[in-house]
Amino acid sequence: MKTEERNDRASRVQFGVFEANLSSGELRRSGVRVRLQSQPFKLLAVLLQHPGEVVSREELQLQLWGADTTVDFDHSLGIAVNKLREALSDSAENPRFVETLAKRGYRFIAPVKVVEPEIVQLPLLQPALPQLAVPSATGIVSTPHLPTRTSLRIWIVVAFACIFLGLGGILLFRSPSRRPYKVAQVTFSGHVSPNEPDLESLSSSAGDGTRLYFSDMDNGNLVLAVALASNGEISHFHLPSEIGAPLIGSLAPDGSKLIVRSHLQAEPEQPLWIVPTLGGNARRVPNVLAHDATWMPDGTHLLVATGSELIVMGVDGSDPHTLFTTPGRAFWLRWSPDGQRLRFTLRDPRHQTSELWEATADGSNLHPLLPGWSQPAVECCGNWTPDGEEFVFQSWHNGHNEIWAQRERPWFLRDNKPRQITNGPLDYGAPSTSSGGHHIYFIGANLQIELLRAEPNSSIFMALDQNLSAAALAEYSRDGQWVAWLNTADGSLWRSRADGSERIELTTPPMRIFRMKWSPDNKHLALMAEEPGRPWKIYLIDSDGGKPVPLLNEDRNEADPDWSADGQSMVFGRLPDRMDSRQPKAIYMLDLGTKQVTQVPGSIGLFSPRLSPDGRYIAAIRLDQHALLLFDRANGRWTTLTSHGTGDPIWSHDGHALYFQDFLEMGKPIYRITAPAGQIERVATISNLRPISATDYRLIDLAPGDLPVVSARTSAVNIYTVDLNEH
Repeated sequence: MKTEERNDRASRVQFGVFEANLSSGELRRSGVRVRLQSQPFKLLAVLLQHPGEVVSREELQLQLWGADTTVDFDHSLGIAVNKLREALSDSAENPRFVETLAKRGYRFIAPVKVVEPEIVQLPLLQPALPQLAVPSATGIVSTPHLPTRTSLRIWIVVAFACIFLGLGGILLFRSPSRRPYKVAQVTFSGHVSPNEPDLESLSSSAGDGTRLYFSDMDNGNLVLAVALASNGEISHFHLPSEIGAPLIGSLAPDGSKLIVRSHLQAEPEQPLWIVPTLGGNARRVPNVLAHDATWMPDGTHLLVATGSELIVMGVDGSDPHTLFTTPGRAFWLRWSPDGQRLRFTLRDPRHQTSELWEATADGSNLHPLLPGWSQPAVECCGNWTPDGEEFVFQSWHNGHNEIWAQRERPWFLRDNKPRQITNGPLDYGAPSTSSGGHHIYFIGANLQIELLRAEPNSSIFMALDQNLSAAALAEYSRDGQWVAWLNTADGSLWRSRADGSERIELTTPPMRIFRMKWSPDNKHLALMAEEPGRPWKIYLIDSDGGKPVPLLNEDRNEADPDWSADGQSMVFGRLPDRMDSRQPKAIYMLDLGTKQVTQVPGSIGLFSPRLSPDGRYIAAIRLDQHALLLFDRANGRWTTLTSHGTGDPIWSHDGHALYFQDFLEMGKPIYRITAPAGQIERVATISNLRPISATDYRLIDLAPGDLPVVSARTSAVNIYTVDLNEH
């Protein structure tokens, strides 16, 4: 069957992220309807029925206006074409969909797919409402029973009484109208560590009214810092080298010490440390590993989150006993000022959600705090004000993380919904409170990312090509002819030729993409992506557009897909998941034809697999990120290439070496190591990115010529404050 015949019979066709229903005249983008007037849609329909062919201006005139209609044809057709391009975000200069052929006509140049017609189910008939007068078979009109005047008066009196009581209650108990809150900036360095719950990097701050304690970025690495609340002056703590990437659990009630944990390594549980705030040596809490902890209200014990248990113990690790078990892994533990209630964030790594929960001090009455307020749940990181009147937290709404507040009242007087405290333009999160008043402190991030590429035979990094100036992540095809990238503004996936031509948008929000890999023939992209409330999955999408299709039918996280040399199979792994250690982590091979999954021998405890270009080797990382290993598929053996801290390994184009980044070393250097010989050399550190003022960076790809491409974070992240009493 010819393409045009198939399109004539189809009621719906798909191109890129768009779908056109030719029967109903509707255009949708990623399922969302796009407003398009009648004539531009008719134009689109005609072009879609002849994809890749030139449709003459005369034929368009006949199809759109008919032979008997008199219009200013050139002007009307120009308007229709412009409106169509506007709806498709297309342009005449660099067309992705509609191409103009001077004095000839127009051509639809994007690939078009026929979608099978959907079966439309008619709605069930609903019973008709009763009529005031119903003729009977005898012709006598019957009427429904009407209330008497006395009963009507009673109902009117009751109704007015209810109205007055309701208005009185509203006037008595309603919250006063509020003007926007005034947000003030506290720190100005721009190096505060952002709060990233999705990456399980929960950057908390804590304050005593005079000082603020938080995690700061220094030369690409996390350090523990303190700032004066009055002027934002910052200084750093000197901590033992064993405390990598310190994150704060909480401040002791008397303000004299912090409970701190390390975030640098991928093990789900880490040592806990007590750090004096006014000088003195940090000391480790013995006999315990945990993913979070807070001080008990008495200031002499700790509440420790390990696995799915919350355990009370002494500061020396003595007398541990379980308070209660949570339905998942809890973090950001906070006691109410009276010590009667505990609230915490429960993160579900399988469905990528986070939700606020509450329990009484003895562990009873465990329940979600705001069930159903967000779908899926996106709340995190709550704190009470010192008087217990307000509970502030972070939540994602309308494309931003904002700070919200819940007034603490008896249930029958409680506000139905939390109220919004901040309203952009920054991304706000991780609220904390301090003694005295209603000042709250939180992190504000002006997220900025720039892609840089190393220059040939040089340690200098320069901005990536102009066409990728708005990209947050990029991936070149193996032959260097194509590039795929994520748009910084909304996370949408695009592809084009390396010179920027033939641009096509492949995905749109809310799908979020962490990694993409080109197939050897450049016809497909494998995506590590997730949709709201669902696990990270591996999807396959045509590089010419279409709907992403999940490769496996399993309800758990999948990660790091990479193609075999012949494109017939794929290697993948699992997330390291600090918050989800219950399911085993290993490396797997997937046969794309049969969908059969096979575990790579000896790969338990490894993640982030990469296949060599010739398919002989699989490189992978140990969960503690202290080793890069190599699996020889010919003899079935693993060998350790290096015991450096390792992240994001990438094979050179000839397969003779691997590039990786050491996240454990100061400056996060990039190394090149030969495989399988293991000869290693340093390629670059964060200092090579100057004069760009980067607070952090990550190796993401190799451009043609094995030139490292990095994603440099130049975001300005600071601490801000609001007084809840000022409105």
